[in-house]
Formats: sequence, structure tokens, C-alpha cells
Amino acid sequence: MAIDIGGTFTDTVLMDAQGCVRASSKVSTTPHDPVAGAIEGAEAALSQSGAIWSDISAFIHGTTLATNALIEKRGAVVATVTTAGFRDILEIAYERRYSQYAIDIEKPDLLVARHRAFTIGGRINAAGHELAPLDDVAVPTLADQIAASGAETIAVCLLHAYANPDHEQKLAQMLGELLPDIPVSLSHEVSPEAREFDRLCTTVANASVRPLMVGYLADFQKEFYRCGLKCPVLMMTAGGGMTTLETAARLPVRLVESGPAGGAILAARIAAGADERAVLSFDMGGTTAKLCLIDDFRPQMARRFEIARAARFIRGSGMPVRIPVIEMIEIGAGGGSVAAVDGIGRVTVGPESAGADPGPAGFARGGELPTVTDADIVQGYIDPGSFAEGRLTVDAKLSATALEVHIGGPLSAAAETAATAVSEIVDEAMAGAGRMHAVESGKDLASRLMIAFGGNGPLHATRVARRAGVRRILIPRDPGVGSAAGFLFAPVSFEIIRSRYTRLDDLQPEMINALFNEMAEEAVAVVRAGAPEGTLNQRRVAYMRYRGQGHEIEVDLGNDALHAADAERLGKAFGDEYSRQFGRTVPGMVTEVLNWGLTVSVETSAAPQASAHVAGRECVATGHRRIWCNVSGRFRDAEVHQRADLVPGSRIAGPALITEAQTTTFVSADFVAETDNVGNIWMTLKEEHAT
Repeated sequence: MAIDIGGTFTDTVLMDAQGCVRASSKVSTTPHDPVAGAIEGAEAALSQSGAIWSDISAFIHGTTLATNALIEKRGAVVATVTTAGFRDILEIAYERRYSQYAIDIEKPDLLVARHRAFTIGGRINAAGHELAPLDDVAVPTLADQIAASGAETIAVCLLHAYANPDHEQKLAQMLGELLPDIPVSLSHEVSPEAREFDRLCTTVANASVRPLMVGYLADFQKEFYRCGLKCPVLMMTAGGGMTTLETAARLPVRLVESGPAGGAILAARIAAGADERAVLSFDMGGTTAKLCLIDDFRPQMARRFEIARAARFIRGSGMPVRIPVIEMIEIGAGGGSVAAVDGIGRVTVGPESAGADPGPAGFARGGELPTVTDADIVQGYIDPGSFAEGRLTVDAKLSATALEVHIGGPLSAAAETAATAVSEIVDEAMAGAGRMHAVESGKDLASRLMIAFGGNGPLHATRVARRAGVRRILIPRDPGVGSAAGFLFAPVSFEIIRSRYTRLDDLQPEMINALFNEMAEEAVAVVRAGAPEGTLNQRRVAYMRYRGQGHEIEVDLGNDALHAADAERLGKAFGDEYSRQFGRTVPGMVTEVLNWGLTVSVETSAAPQASAHVAGRECVATGHRRIWCNVSGRFRDAEVHQRADLVPGSRIAGPALITEAQTTTFVSADFVAETDNVGNIWMTLKEEHAT
């Protein structure tokens, strides 16, 4: 069983040992008590399949709780402890403004007021050598100051602790004895990398959500065990792997963005099954839309991202977090995103969301503001009688009224015209985000296959693809619960990155091999705690740059131990990757490695092989609906098909709707849809519409 608690809906998937989905459910998230909605969804899935709690042999959970707590500043009150003389690391940050000429710039909220920033004497240098011992005589006074500040949790980030953690460990032990009720997060455990500001921010984020997540995870496990669950609960991480509850409670910052990571894992698996090496993953849920580039069946990865940006698309305006993470762009463009008209008469959508409570106006739960889902209802894309498995009442009149009052009124337009405006804006926003993400990565969207899922992804896929220049779309089976399904295909894994500065012309293989052995021992212990059996795979990488550059690029090392002769091989690999990303190399420059990374994971089963080339056959519609045709710009009748009735080779020309329990696939008039041998829907732009 996999459970993904999102901002609007909680998705549950029950899968058998052969990898077939036995049941799934989509219920409204219960913000006041997320566990209650999770249990409701789990019991619904068990009821559908005729299974009982004791039948479940593996359980994976992902949640937005840590992310939302950081964005909404609902975490615990944090105090920081840094090396003497470095109290103002958070205030100084990168020593620059993220928007150079903005007069009214809003600085990122880094959670720690200066009066809760403390220091301690002692010094470790970048090589890990002690220059001055830890001032343990001052620790009791420090503890008193922390207690008096009202801090509920502590983030310790001492200089160069990634190279030698002795001072942090000793300080944590002493603070634990003096302040036993205040948890301590250590930077060498949370983010053992160079760059003090990023490392401190990551430790602060971890410390902030740790008390909340410790309590939540304990309650989650207790309630599910009370229901009858017998197996361990594993947590999805931002890097696309799974880990134990114990590790998640110690390093909850790794749970940030864990839900979207499941969707990227699903898309990568589907890409492997279809032998598609260039993919754009498009996951549109109730609160946000997430887009991720996947190459050679592997999601694009990053080691840094920002939380709660003050300016949505400007780097440096948020709180940097340096952890292994699947790289994606996420925007406030989900089904629940609220539409409005601004002061100069422009239609805007998001990032504010109606969430699960009260939800869109059409859900008849007291919501009055129009949302993207309300626009889809008015345009005829959603069947009020079967939405969300029939668990939610949908009133099309309420949707029309909300659009007419809040959008149509200021613009002197009818509800249908207002709905079209909302759809155009949100679809262009998502397509624009995809184009920007591709350009930043030096990649092109036109040749990519879009894999669309989430509660609203299949509904908006053709509209977004057209704007993004994508011609082919794949809708997997059970797309409405795609992220939860992805959890079930994720490996139990753990990634460690350590800073050890090395120049390629002075490579010391013995030191690096010893470092990798040390990392492997730690990572294997974490992985085996969650998966006692199974073949283990290792992936080793180096983060390399030209001397003097500020950032590194990732270079795969292979799995073998390093030798002195490998310096030339690594230099060539770095040059090839640098040239691919930037179009050139820089001759005569010294190449250096700042960080080394290791991922240990349990081998997963291969994806079923899918083929879009199945003999086509026309499919008989089960009904018709009046929908807004976004190609002709008018309302027209569209065929309605039940996805359960489709067989391999079924062919449907747009406009058409393909309905299933948790979502609807909209086949625009300029696309044709076909099903393959494993049940995927492939939508292809018609030749006459291709440019």
C-alpha cells in the first residue's frame, strides 16, 4: 500500500506482488488531522479489493506536511549555534540581493531571529584539523541562553564540521544533558557539505520541522498499527527513494517534496517500459503542477532547491536547502488554484489554492471563489456525477456563479467566457514553466514525450502540450493516483554527499576510496534497516568544476575503486559533460572536485514493456457531452468513453473524453488517442495541426 497526502486530496494505491494495481482511492485531505483522511482512503482501497490489513506486506507514505510547515512557518522555534565570530551567517547569506534594483525587496524568511543566534568557541579547519578546542566551559551558559530565548529546537552548524564532526558531536552530547527536552540537529548529519550558509539553512529547516514530524510520524504509525497494519512504514524521500521512519524522524528535511518525487519515479519507470529516453513528466494535482525532465529513464537530479521564495521565479529569494532531490519546477497551478482579476483587469490564477476545505465553489462546501476545477466544470470536461469516484458532490451552477461574479463581472463576460480565460491562463502558465525549466537545463521539449498524471494532468495535458510544443503524450494506467503508485516502484535507498576537496592533477585514490567505503557503510546500514533482503546497487559520482568557479556539475564515476590512472578518465568525462551543458570546454584550466556522492539502493523489478504500435481499431462511445472545444473556439459535442472499456489498439479521435474513477483524459480536437498493449493511452498531435 502507498499513501500520498497532498494539499487537496489523499491518494491510496494497493498493488499486488506482480505489480498490478488491485485498488485505489482518492479522498479529500483532512488538514486538521491528515491521518484521518489517510485511514479513510486506505480502508476504501482495502474494501474495493477484498483485502484486510494483515495482507499488506509493504507500506510506503509520502506527505506534504514538512513542505507546508516550512512554507507556512508553522515549525518549532529554532535557535542556532555557530562557531564564534560567525553569528550572522544567516543575515549575511550570499552578500547580494536576489533582485538588484528592486527598492521594496522582500528578504527570505530564514526562520531564526538574531536574538536566537548563538556562538561557541573552538575551530576546525577545512582539512578537518582542530585549530582550537571546543570551549566546553561555556556550554552551560550557552544552554541557559538557549532556554531563555524560548527555543524549542536547536540547529548546530560549526565551521567545517563536514570534514571533522568531533566538535558538533561533543556539543550535542553536552546540550542533550543540559536541555534534554530540546532536540538538536547537527549539520554534519543533515548536510555534510561545504558552503556554510546553505548548510546552516538546511540544518535550520531540519530543526524547524523535526518536532512536528517526529510527533506526526509516531501518530501515523500508531494509528495504522491500531487498524491492524503489521509491516513497517517506509517514507518517501525528496531524492526518489524510501527510508525508515527512524531516519525520516532524524532527517525530516529529506521528506520535503517527497510526494512529487513519487510521480517522477513513476514517469521514469513508464519511460523505461516504453523505451522513451527523452521525457517530460507532467503532474497536475489539486494544489500545484510539477514538471520534471527525465533522460535515459532517470529523473533529473539536483542537490539544492529553495523553499518559500519571496519572488516565485527568482533564484535566491527563498530558503536554500541542500539535500539530494529530484529536480522539478513546481507552480501554484492545480485544480484548486484560485482565479481572480487584478487591479488592471488581468485574469490571474494561483498560487493561492482553495485546498481541500472549502475547495472549489462547485464542490458545494462553502467555497465561493472560482478555481481551475470550476472552469473545467463549466467547460464540460468534468462529469458532476462521477467526479472523485462519486464521493464529492459537484454543482455546476455554483461553479458558473463563482466565475460569473468574480471573473465575468469585472470583465463584463459570461461564465463560459470567464472559464475559457481561466483555462487559457493556467495552461499557458504551466507550459511556460516547462519551457523555462527546459531552457535552464539546456534541453528541448519538442522531441520529448509528455507523461501526464495526477488528478488534473490528463485533463489539461493536450492543452499544455500544444503550448509547450510537445506532440506526443502518454497517460498511464491509474493516472489520478500517479504519485502514490510511483511510491510502490521506488527503491529503498539512501544518498550521502561528502565534501573532500581534490584537484585532478593531485588525485589521492586511497583517501577517496576510504571516504567511499565509509559512506557505503553508513548508507548500507540505513537501507538494510528498511530492506533486509534484495540486491544492493551503488552509484558513485563526483561534483567537479574548473578552479575558481562557484558551482559544480555531476560526473558519474562508475562503481570500481579509483586509481591514480583514473584522473585522465575523470577529466575527459568532466569535459564531455561540461561541453554538453555549456557548449564548450575551457582549455588549460585546473579541474577540481569539491564533493563526492554515493547512492545505495535496492534493485527494483523491471517495468513491463509497452508499445504504441498496436493495430488500431475505432472505439464505440458510451455517450456524448457538450464541451468547449479549445481548437475551434466554440462549444461542440464530444464522445465520452469509459477507460475500462478500452482494449489494446482502441483508437479515439478528438474531441473526446475518456473517463475513469479518479480523473478524465481530455482528447483535444487536434489529437488522436490510442491504447497500447499494457493499457497506456498515447495521444498524438494530428498531422494537419503539426507545424
